[in-house]
Amino acid sequence: MTDQTTEQTAEQPVDTAATQDTSGATGSDLAAERIKQLENEGDIAADYLEELLDIADLDGDLDMDVEGDRASVSIVGGDLDKLVGRHGEVLDALQELTRLAVLRETGERSRLMLDIGGHRARRRTVLEGLATDAVEKVKKTGEPVSLQPMTPFERKVVHDVVAGAGLVSDSEGTEPKRYVVVRPAS
Repeated sequence: MTDQTTEQTAEQPVDTAATQDTSGATGSDLAAERIKQLENEGDIAADYLEELLDIADLDGDLDMDVEGDRASVSIVGGDLDKLVGRHGEVLDALQELTRLAVLRETGERSRLMLDIGGHRARRRTVLEGLATDAVEKVKKTGEPVSLQPMTPFERKVVHDVVAGAGLVSDSEGTEPKRYVVVRPAS
C-alpha cells in the first residue's frame, strides 16, 4: 500500500496569498499573519533549544528562518555531533521534542524543521544526488527503482527531486523501514 500523495501533500506549502477569509482580510494579510505565526514558532523553538543547550552545557548559535510554509531553526557552532547522533537519530528526536514544545505553547501542531551543524543540509545534497541517479536509471531502463529505507524528511527530498524530473514516486513499507520507489510516468 502506498501513500506518497498523503506524504507529499502534508509537506507542500500552503498558498495563503491566493486565499481570502470571510472577514474581508486579503490574501496578503493572511500571508503576513502566517509568516508572523511561523516566526513565533521559531522563537518558541529557539527558546526551548537554548534551554536544552544550557542544560547540556553545549555551545551553539541559533539561526531562525521561515522556509516555504514552515519555521526553520538551525544550531551551528561548537562540537554538536552528540546532538545529531548516529544517522541523525538524536536530531530527529530533538526535532520532535521541539515540535511538542511549540504545540504546548501554541496549541497547534508545528512542521518546524531543525538542523544541527548543517547535518540536514549535507544529507539533502546526498539525497538529491541519489534521487537523480535513480531518475536516470528509471529513464534508461523503464523499470522501477527501490531505494533504501529513509526517514520522512529524506523521503520528501527524494519525492521532490523525482516530481521535478517528471517521474512518479511512492513510499512503501512501514516505519522504520519505509522506502521510496521511483517509477516511470504513466
